[in-house]
Amino acid sequence: MAFSLDECIEKLLTKQLLVEALIKGCTIYPQIDHFICLILLDGLSSSLMHLCLEICEKTKELLMRESNVVHISAPVTVVGDIHGQFYDLIEIFRIGGFCPDTNYLFLGDYVDRGLFSVETISLLTCLKLRYPDRVQLIRGNHESRAVTQTYGFYAECVRKYGSPSVWTYFTDMFDFLTLSVVIEDRIFCVHGGLSPSIHCIDQIKVIDRFREIPHEGPMADLVWSDPDPDKEDFAISPRGAGYTFGAQVVKKFLTINDMHHILRAHQLCMEGFSVLYDDRLSTVWSAPNYCYRCGNMASILEIGPDGHKHFNVFDAAPENERDGPQQQMQLQQQQQQLQMQHQQSNGGQDNGVPNPYMLPQVEYVCFSVFSNVYFGESISLSYADVPLTCLKADWRLGDEARG
Repeated sequence: MAFSLDECIEKLLTKQLLVEALIKGCTIYPQIDHFICLILLDGLSSSLMHLCLEICEKTKELLMRESNVVHISAPVTVVGDIHGQFYDLIEIFRIGGFCPDTNYLFLGDYVDRGLFSVETISLLTCLKLRYPDRVQLIRGNHESRAVTQTYGFYAECVRKYGSPSVWTYFTDMFDFLTLSVVIEDRIFCVHGGLSPSIHCIDQIKVIDRFREIPHEGPMADLVWSDPDPDKEDFAISPRGAGYTFGAQVVKKFLTINDMHHILRAHQLCMEGFSVLYDDRLSTVWSAPNYCYRCGNMASILEIGPDGHKHFNVFDAAPENERDGPQQQMQLQQQQQQLQMQHQQSNGGQDNGVPNPYMLPQVEYVCFSVFSNVYFGESISLSYADVPLTCLKADWRLGDEARG
């Protein structure tokens, strides 16, 4: 089925309910009660998943042609962890400019933790397809089947699509994401950090990346490792994967590869960014008020044609106040009540995820995201997948607490 990426992106940016790929001839969806809505949604679910599969397959074809080390030019705006905070992604575009006027490099961790991972990864995927030379997506440690099954993306896909199929399509696509980017042959960009197995950037090019992230080895190190200002060499990471590394490791890597700087994400920075080792390594963090309760700032890094770096710091988008965790208890109760009604209407069988809200009137709708959420209306989500505590170095959140 043909679809328009431009119109999909337009709808995604306003976070409208997106259902089918340009359903022509159907100019309006009637305002119907939620039981009729359930029938409609159940009837469309199979085609929705087919369209999601189509977009993921097209993205895989595009990503397959990219090297493990993608070389790009400045100017470019670099974005750190987003973690499903869709409104903050839109805030990034408000601040930094929208494609194709601004070139973007995203450093990974697009999903999990936040409430809107499906919307976030769908928008980024469409932007990558629409502007393949202006949008670069690096793989983070959360672009993984194992991690997303624990930290929210899997549950969100099942909740919004009534099936894990969409999760499967996206996690299969994650296997094709590149591992690193080099800007102007000067700045090495990666999600996590360095590896004791990698001395030369050319060694990254021969890694078999088209697979699930392994538990150990150079591929795991690139997405899991962290700098440690108290160390000089490599050390075992408290995350349980990857390594910590110090100033001497960074200096040696930059010297061998004739680079000037390492740019990465992966760690929560309360000020939105951090700079270490005499400006040899920077961390950019782009999820403000992480987990909707950390109170941290966020940033994007704007790199000019001359290599000049500017951190643009921002706070959480105001929409988060409406759809943040303070709303989740009430919404969860509503969802449970409607789920019971849905089961009763189906003779006790639970055949899908109920949408308790009326569909909006739209001229057309497209496939890219199918959500129980649309812009300006209520949501029906459970916050059970998002941690209730978040401190700067709170290991209770798990090994990947900081990204």
